[in-house]
This record gives sequence, C-alpha cells and structure tokens, in this order.
Amino acid sequence: MRPRALTIAGSDSGGGAGIQADLKTFTALKVFGTTAVTAVTVQNTLGVQGYQLIEPETVSAQIEAVLDDIGTDAVKSGMLGTADIIAAVAHSLRHRRLLYVLDPVMIAKGGAKLLPPDAIQNLKDLLIPLATVVTPNIPEAEEISGIKIDSEEARILAAQKILSIGPQAVIIKGGHGKAEQGSHAFDDLVLINEPDSVKQFYLPTERIDTRCDHGTGCTFSAALTAYLAKGEDIYSAAKNAKAYLTAALKAAEPNGSGHCSVDHTFALK
Repeated sequence: MRPRALTIAGSDSGGGAGIQADLKTFTALKVFGTTAVTAVTVQNTLGVQGYQLIEPETVSAQIEAVLDDIGTDAVKSGMLGTADIIAAVAHSLRHRRLLYVLDPVMIAKGGAKLLPPDAIQNLKDLLIPLATVVTPNIPEAEEISGIKIDSEEARILAAQKILSIGPQAVIIKGGHGKAEQGSHAFDDLVLINEPDSVKQFYLPTERIDTRCDHGTGCTFSAALTAYLAKGEDIYSAAKNAKAYLTAALKAAEPNGSGHCSVDHTFALK
C-alpha cells in the first residue's frame, strides 16, 4: 500500500506554505496526502492580508473522516490558530497511536506571534506530549521552553526542556541563528529520546542566497512526516528531510514580487 500522510494546517492561497506546500511535498516524495484545513488565508509573496479560521468541530470532523476511512501512516500539524482548535486536534489524536510531527507555527519570520497565550498553553499541555517530533524555530523554542536562546548551550537546554514535556524528539531549526552563538548557529539541532540515552546531532545548513524561502518550515516538517510515513526512523527521516528542503531551495525559480516559495516538485523537471 502506498504510504499515507495527513496534514492539519491552514491553506495558503499563494501556494507556497501550509496545506499546499504539504501536499506538494507528499506527492514529490511518493506519499498519498490527506488534509484537515484549519484556516483559509489570503496571501501572496508579499505577505498575509487576512484569514478565516475554521470551526474547531469542523477541523475535528475532517480528521476523524480521514482516519476512520483512509487511515494514515503519519500526521503533521501546522497553523492551528486558537486554543479551541488545538483542543479539537488533541481530542482527535490522543487515543490513536500515530507518528505525529508538530510544527508549532507560533511566531512568524518577522517576529509576530501567531498564537494567543491560551493557545500556546494548550499547545504545551495537550499537543506536545502527543508528538513524535516537535520542530520549532528558535523564537518558538524560546516561547515553549521559557529559555532565552543566546548561545548554543542555551539552545541545547531549551531542546532538553521541550523534550521533557513528552515528545520523542525535538528539532530546533537554525534559521534564526546568529553567528556569535557558535559554529552550529545555523544548523538544525536534533535531540532524540532513546531508551537508554538522549541522542544529539546537527543537520548542517547550507546558506542559499535566494528570496524564494517562503514555506521552508512547512516543507521541512512535511518532508519529515513523509519519510516517517515511509517507515524511516527519526534520524534518517530528519537527514533526508533536510536534504530535500535544501534541494528545493536551490531549484526555486522566482515568482511574484516578494518572498516566493521553494520548488517542492524539483525532481519532476
């Protein structure tokens, strides 16, 4: 049977992030994608002009409809928006033993908070303990852990704090890193909780000069989900997801006037 992956996220009318990025990534990696839409956004390469959230009951109903019939080999979540939507997602997932990649989508590239305080608390209390892997950027890791990340030692402490909440693994992405934070400042830090120890390693980052960087977080977490759905362990899935994202960034061709998206389907060219 073809591997399956479910994405729970917002729709991006610009086609570069969210549900659209996830489905393109799943398809490129030969995984059948299903969806539960949490929001409809109005956006393009210049930014988000507005959005409409979906009712929590409808989000939950989408998840249940997919899982009760088609099933899935892995799940990822992205933009959730409110405490009630987070609670609805948790309710639908908590009694199912699923591989689950949680991309927090709490803080935007520019620093704007995308979740209100009660939603952040629900994320920490209800969803992170269910996750196989949590993939925050540095500002999101600071928000979740309560630790200011101003050095590599602090980033490791933040990852350990998040790991203590209950996920099997944490990947703190290095895109917001600063050179003075150390030699691994821009690399992704990975901590995996194994039976006898915590495994720590880095995913080296190749800095690519491009304005086509929209949807990188969604694309990485979707690729990670796809590789997990195909049966890879967290270590291999993380490395392969990073390689896929790097290739998609290199292959991207500009469109629009702002931050265009990576090329999810570069292998089809």
